[in-house]
Amino acid sequence: MNIETIGTNAGCVWNALATADALGVKQLKKVTKLKDKEIFAALGWLAREGKINIDVDPEDEKEYIVSLVQSC
Repeated sequence: MNIETIGTNAGCVWNALATADALGVKQLKKVTKLKDKEIFAALGWLAREGKINIDVDPEDEKEYIVSLVQSC
């Protein structure tokens, strides 16, 4: 996996999140059809750019809920 691929995958994840209020990692995998390592690399990219929020799912502490940062 190279930087270009990670950036492309980050775009897929961002687009998926743009159509939903928030998604769990499992839901993101289903929607984007990316593998675990591809999802986490994309999330790292988006987190580094300050574009996403990542929270623990209150119903399942092993799952993370991801949402886009809301602009003012």
